[in-house]
Amino acid sequence: MAEEILIVDDDTRLSAMLCDYLSGNGFTARAAASAHAGLDEIRRKAPDAVILDVMLPDLDGFETCRRIRAGSDVPILMLTAKGEETDRIVGLELGADDYLPKPFNPRELLARLRAILRRRGGGNTDRIMRFGRLEIDPASRVARLDGRDCAVTAHQFDLLVALAENAGRIVSREQLMDRLKGEGSDAFDRSVDVHVSRIRAAIEDDPRHPKRIVTVRGAGYVFARRQDEER
Repeated sequence: MAEEILIVDDDTRLSAMLCDYLSGNGFTARAAASAHAGLDEIRRKAPDAVILDVMLPDLDGFETCRRIRAGSDVPILMLTAKGEETDRIVGLELGADDYLPKPFNPRELLARLRAILRRRGGGNTDRIMRFGRLEIDPASRVARLDGRDCAVTAHQFDLLVALAENAGRIVSREQLMDRLKGEGSDAFDRSVDVHVSRIRAAIEDDPRHPKRIVTVRGAGYVFARRQDEER
């Protein structure tokens, strides 16, 4: 069955073009012209991914993203006409999986969409990784701390797995970007740091003083093997 994409954008011509383009590339697509209509569509039938415009007539895309994330981990690709780094960071902090400024090449959007769906689908059937009170299950794509699910997006989960698989070794931001970026897309630049911050908020006892994901200044990150956080 074809994966279904929901496009939330008040530019009906663009939405129609994207629906046609995605349909011609193996997806099914439907569109909503406002934030509230999009939220209603998600409640009616959950899509496999959401393409979400920042500039909407009722709620902006950031608030819409926040509301989606309150009840769903569906992959979200945000679109904006602004293309400003601050907007990109805000969107990622609210739980978006990727970000694409307008105008964009449809082929790049397709590559990024396939990448976030591929990350969501996984394909990694490795055994459960345990680090003290933290458990990472690649097969079910769930991280648990003290037995409770951690609130991370699909993109953040893959970052966490990439770091955990290299526990005790420094992983550079460039290595993380190379591993996780979509085919044909640019590097995620500062978004790696944003996602790591969100992961820390989910798995660290004190995100301001992390013990599990440690920054090595000028080099990257280390996922600590240590289990002395256990109590």
